[in-house]
Amino acid sequence: MTTPLLEVENLVTVFQTSEGVVRAVDGVDFRVGAGETVALVGESGCGKSVSALSILRLVQAPAGRIESGRVLLDGVDLAGLPEPEMRKVRGARIAMIFQEPMTSLNPVLTVGFQIAEAVQLHRGLSRAAAWAEAVKMLELVEIPDPAERARAYPHQLSGGMRQRVMIAMALSCGPELLIADEPTTALDVTIQAQILELLDGLRARLGMALLLITHDLGVVAERAERVLVMYAGRVVEEGPVSEVFSDPCHPYTKGLLRSVPRLGRPRSKLDTIEGFVPRLTELPSGCRFRNRCEFAEPQCAVVDPPLGKFGAGRGAACPVRIRDEGRNA
Repeated sequence: MTTPLLEVENLVTVFQTSEGVVRAVDGVDFRVGAGETVALVGESGCGKSVSALSILRLVQAPAGRIESGRVLLDGVDLAGLPEPEMRKVRGARIAMIFQEPMTSLNPVLTVGFQIAEAVQLHRGLSRAAAWAEAVKMLELVEIPDPAERARAYPHQLSGGMRQRVMIAMALSCGPELLIADEPTTALDVTIQAQILELLDGLRARLGMALLLITHDLGVVAERAERVLVMYAGRVVEEGPVSEVFSDPCHPYTKGLLRSVPRLGRPRSKLDTIEGFVPRLTELPSGCRFRNRCEFAEPQCAVVDPPLGKFGAGRGAACPVRIRDEGRNA
């Protein structure tokens, strides 16, 4: 892997609910190298978005809080920064694109003003210079007639254009890392492809790293270099995309890949993962996936497996599966 830009170590984020404490992110470790694209995948509720919000310290208190762990950006622990210093990191060094741009953009301000406001805040430009930069950013994300569109309000733009505005805003201060949380949600297939192509091109052009949060394995296969698979608040497998997809080592990863629809296969033959994701307030003993696992053994009810490392950049939280693979090698 390239030199680590972001290192997340033993991150734990909890939420206090009426049913008890939810450990939404429970001991997560991963790295993102400079200029690298890393995908974070898993079912809804597995902790992907909360991991991203925790990196930026945007978890809403008092219900939610980061209980422990370190988030290192170029070796500096963001978890320990005073809030004024953290504000300088958000948007300037790490930027984030959220799932639904209509809820992230202010409906009563023009999109140009909102981009210019971020530029003024982080780069100290004058109002006129910031506005010119906003128009330039809209042009960069391939919005037609950028000077005119800058004066538009969010409701006057299509879903795809609003997402491009969010990308323009995120990139306006030249971040080293862009976190894209389901950036194509609610967009039609053609626009999804355009947005992903745009993100990929901008990442290469600007030299930034990209943490792509998605549940679409096809997107991961096309756009990412490494993949992290999450289940019930933990990373259960990681590695280069080509290796994980061709030789998955965790039963959950295997089930995800098996359930992807394929051309020529009848819909009735679509594979599914039996059972349900456990409630985070009532986690089972041992391995969290054991009640749905085809390889489960008695020890799986006792041992809570860590993410075991093996090979070049590979890891999986399943000693049974790794042992069996070793026997068959």
